[in-house]
Amino acid sequence: MSNKPGLMPVAEASVAIMADVKCQLDTESLPLYAVQGRVLAEDLHALVDVPPADNSAMDGYALRMADIAKDVIPVSQRIAAGQAPQALQVDTCARVFTGAETPAGAELVVMQEEVESVEGGIRIIGEHKPGAFIRRAGQDVTKGTQVLTAGTTLSARHMGVLASMGIAEVQVYRRLKVAVISTGSELVDPGNSLSAGQIYNSNRYQLAGLLAQLNMEFVDLGIVEDDAEITKASLTKAAERADVVITSGGVSVGEEDYVKSSVEALGELKVWKLAIKPGKPLAFGHVQGTPFFGLPGNPASVLVTFMVMARPYLLAMQGVTEVQENALPVELLNPPSKASIRQEYLRARIVGYANGQLQVEAMTNQNSGVLSTAMHGDGLAIVPVNTCGEKARQVEFMPF
Repeated sequence: MSNKPGLMPVAEASVAIMADVKCQLDTESLPLYAVQGRVLAEDLHALVDVPPADNSAMDGYALRMADIAKDVIPVSQRIAAGQAPQALQVDTCARVFTGAETPAGAELVVMQEEVESVEGGIRIIGEHKPGAFIRRAGQDVTKGTQVLTAGTTLSARHMGVLASMGIAEVQVYRRLKVAVISTGSELVDPGNSLSAGQIYNSNRYQLAGLLAQLNMEFVDLGIVEDDAEITKASLTKAAERADVVITSGGVSVGEEDYVKSSVEALGELKVWKLAIKPGKPLAFGHVQGTPFFGLPGNPASVLVTFMVMARPYLLAMQGVTEVQENALPVELLNPPSKASIRQEYLRARIVGYANGQLQVEAMTNQNSGVLSTAMHGDGLAIVPVNTCGEKARQVEFMPF
């Protein structure tokens, strides 16, 4: 719990923000090749057994156990992958190839390296067990089994399994539209020359990348100068065009910070000022009914507050069921010497592994305006409130 009045603890803010989630996206049917990164909108069941029939795991010979010890076993048929076999004739074997359906009556496959050719057929070398090298029908997936649930983010692994079941199209949620506004009269986009007092707009591109990682639609509303009426107009436009609005900068208490007052004029603020470091002036609310995140202006603060607060909310709005990243227990080799009244998220890099856990090292410069430390790091080491020294050596780690 933070000891500073007016700062909401991270856990409390997370509960308040996640309680606001309402996934009401339309769905669309897409061909299987186009669903990488999309969120499944329906439960899916296997249409067939996978594999659909017993098949051979090796090039070799399919036969009955009773025939193994015979001096000569005639070969009654040859079965390549894609061919339909006939039932295995008594006292014979079938030549089979990897992936070929095994004939009815066959009890095992002997790989060709353990067979010798003799006049009139083959002879088996060595000992063999029933069922050897036969992939049984349905051993991967059984027909009728539920294989995926709505809310799953689809990947190549899922796509391969669905294809093996004969599923060609699936229902997915449409991509969440997220409008991004960069506030600040000092901002200039890369590619332009800087004048006195200006800086390049890094947050716009950082947020574009973070949203792309979540496969969401980036609605770019550009740079908005520090002006109350222009800020209100831009927020109104963003709320009309997107499912969620994100701003960077302008949510603090400075004379030139207009986002907070504009949101309050157009809607409501539910969360403002967190016990988080970096990123204290984070805001959450609604602009004309559209969910709104006001992220700080400093680039490292944008990264941290997006990962910790905005990302789970956006994923839930997209229909994802598992939205929280699993934090890893790690040893922080250089814990802070001074405790903070805010929960700290230190940019850190993985440097080793000992005693069954990863070891990480916090980057030297943790200034909220320094983003290059994140580029050279692997994630965020989470130091609880009022914790330092040896007590901060065992922490959780959130990978980038």
